[in-house]
Amino acid sequence: MTHTLHRQGNKESLDKDYIFLCMAAKGFNEDGADEKMREFLRIMMRHNPVNAGDMRSGNMFNSDMDDILTNVSSTSIVHGVFIDSDTATKVLQELKDADLGMSVVVSGPFDSVDCICEAAGLKPHSLDFSAGVWGNTKKLPSRDIQEVTTMCGHGMVASNLVKSLVDDIKAGQTTADEASKELAKQCACGIFNPARAAELLQGMAE
Repeated sequence: MTHTLHRQGNKESLDKDYIFLCMAAKGFNEDGADEKMREFLRIMMRHNPVNAGDMRSGNMFNSDMDDILTNVSSTSIVHGVFIDSDTATKVLQELKDADLGMSVVVSGPFDSVDCICEAAGLKPHSLDFSAGVWGNTKKLPSRDIQEVTTMCGHGMVASNLVKSLVDDIKAGQTTADEASKELAKQCACGIFNPARAAELLQGMAE
């Protein structure tokens, strides 16, 4: 999966952003995958994610988690987002112990994820990385806006909405925390990190 790979920012910021993804392989282990992915989400929730969800039914900011769990299907793709490597390590260790037999992807800075895997007693099966953005990049929004919008890998967080919310923060009409939750609602999968977004929005407003 590639939709979690294109997050932008400096190392300090990206070290507060770890995404877990679980899905079945079509034609191989779909049978019974729905209950295994429910257990994946239950493990996520035990560790207090800043976001979690299912690409088919929404995330914890736009849907009820009980409904999300109920609606998980064998073709779902489920996610959890965490803001520190210690918690991410504990999550990965619990997933290892659960041995769900499902594909799990962990996204974050390479060296940090490598340390997480080592601490959990695991070796990565494979590595994917983003080659960046190609083409007429002059048409892209500013870098600080992209640091927010790229946390939704399907492009559902609009750059103009980010700009509008930053203006609202400056005007005292909302807070960075509330604005980040509004942005999180737009990302159907649940991979948007509202905690990191709040820091970025506050920085832009200042």
